[in-house]
Amino acid sequence: MTDLNALRDQIDALDQQLQDLLNKRADLAHQVAEVKRAEDPEPVFYRPEREAQVLRRIKERNTGPIGAEEMARLFREVMSVCLALEQPMRVAFLGPEGTFTQQAAIKHFGHSVESVPLGAIDEVFREVEAGAVHFGVVPVENSTEGMVNHTLDSFMNSDLKICGEVELRIHHHLLSGPHTRRDKVTRIYSHQQTLAQCRQWLDAHMPAVERIAVSSNAEAARRLRDEWNAMAIAGDMACELYDLEKVQVNIEDRPDNTTRFLIIGRQDTPPSGRDKTSLLVSGKNRPGLLSDLLRPFREKNINLTRLESRPSRIANWSYVFFVDCEGHKEDPGLTEVLEDLDSDGNTIKVLGSYPKAVL
Repeated sequence: MTDLNALRDQIDALDQQLQDLLNKRADLAHQVAEVKRAEDPEPVFYRPEREAQVLRRIKERNTGPIGAEEMARLFREVMSVCLALEQPMRVAFLGPEGTFTQQAAIKHFGHSVESVPLGAIDEVFREVEAGAVHFGVVPVENSTEGMVNHTLDSFMNSDLKICGEVELRIHHHLLSGPHTRRDKVTRIYSHQQTLAQCRQWLDAHMPAVERIAVSSNAEAARRLRDEWNAMAIAGDMACELYDLEKVQVNIEDRPDNTTRFLIIGRQDTPPSGRDKTSLLVSGKNRPGLLSDLLRPFREKNINLTRLESRPSRIANWSYVFFVDCEGHKEDPGLTEVLEDLDSDGNTIKVLGSYPKAVL
């Protein structure tokens, strides 16, 4: 007991030191805000590249026993609190509350931001463009089901910039509500993408149950409050928010199921050292167009991480290409690629250069 009390005394002493240091860090953050306001009438408080660099250093220098990922998440919350002292931020996401997009927003910004649920992806774009919120979070692709076309199409008519990305491992659970009679279930609610990601499990275990697509997994969970013959498929956040019971966990067809989300805002992001760039490229329809568009990337040895085509909506059978590549638009190699594409008469729109996902 003497040894145990001594260890507890050491923990209490360390807790006091940690608390003092956290308050010192918060005080420095407040001083940073004052300096920024004195130097610029419209200061930029949120710096994605700076936060990415800090989190990378935390993971690289971590020696355990706390894992590098867990340590970075702890500091993510500390940074979120300190940023709120500089400038309280509002972040819009594809709602309602309890969606994976909200979970991605919290993972990227921490819990100290005000998250604003909106009903559609184009609404998120409009709120950011109008300045009603500082940033928005929208899904862009899933490792199982591919691209989210509404997000790609929204970029065609928007001047917003991509400021960051979030990768979120997606786990889907079969949920029941307080009134659910499990032996009488005739329908399952979930988002269209989720139903597709759980298709094999549903075919094997509930083939005769009707699958009803709704606007979000959170909406599917909400419906169970009043229905006795239905279940829902959703994630942990929706389950907790609506106080549901997990009947079966992790029913997604692929255990590595991951969704990528984009952070959209009105500012350009300087280089962080490990960046990606997203482009929208189009050219006159001709034989070899795609090959010509890809040639400069190959010549400059720049790796493409995504290539997607979408109808341009200008003329029938006319397309634009969404390209993700490694590097920042200010890097010499990528700058030359953009110049080469422009000199060939193509239309280029840089959607943003931003840090690669850290968490």
